[in-house]
Amino acid sequence: MDRPGFTASLVAGGVAGVSVDLILFPLDTIKTRLQSPQGFYKAGGFYGVYAGVPSTAIGSFPNAAAFFVTYEYVKWILNTDSSSYLMPVTHMLAASAGEVVACLIRVPSEVVKQRAQVSASSGTFHIFSNILCQEGIQGLYRGYKSTVLREIPFSLVQFPLWESLKALWSWRQGHVVDCWQSAVCGAFAGGFAAAVTTPLDVAKTRIMLAKAGSSTASGNILSALHAVWRTQGLSGLFAGVFPRMAAISLGGFIFLGAYDQTRSFLLELGRERP
Repeated sequence: MDRPGFTASLVAGGVAGVSVDLILFPLDTIKTRLQSPQGFYKAGGFYGVYAGVPSTAIGSFPNAAAFFVTYEYVKWILNTDSSSYLMPVTHMLAASAGEVVACLIRVPSEVVKQRAQVSASSGTFHIFSNILCQEGIQGLYRGYKSTVLREIPFSLVQFPLWESLKALWSWRQGHVVDCWQSAVCGAFAGGFAAAVTTPLDVAKTRIMLAKAGSSTASGNILSALHAVWRTQGLSGLFAGVFPRMAAISLGGFIFLGAYDQTRSFLLELGRERP
């Protein structure tokens, strides 16, 4: 990837990530509490919906930047012709690679954030130091596998769908989609992907919130899914689906729209320089 493209993806991804994570944080808190094993109201209900926001604020920029730099770089390496039937495969591979890299930053931030969301009386730094003291670095990466196993299927649905919708819209109107149109495509793609991957999100939440040393804390995603199915059935597997869909649809609109807008602006700025 040329230097302007690399830098544009880095900055645009970071700006988009911070924008969506901070704007939609309350919806994410409600979703986490709905999925919590202790129940919505015991986890805090509607109280303190910004609990854990410092963790998100710190991790959001590098997490999103890492994803989009990897995503654009893999697309550039594979260099598939835009008219090729292999284009969706390219987007899938690029998105999967992006998620694996981004999760190295996302998971520690997510572990601290989710524990703060269900323990609103505890500060973010207190939770962070407790995890390090009691579980060490591996405690911060609890749920890494389940997060990757959630994010890859999500991206396999979201990004090819987003790119395909943009291509279809561009073809129908005879020119490349505007940023707001890209954002609309992102909202639809994100909402659909969120709905079908909710059980994986529930399993990830249970693993991250489980007590240290418990069977759920071991990180076995199938075991976590089975435990939810056994105790709560289908409704448990889809706990929080509506706030998750709402957050990710709005997030897709803001995230992918802001990414396209910022990246286009930075690339244009790079071309104007002598």
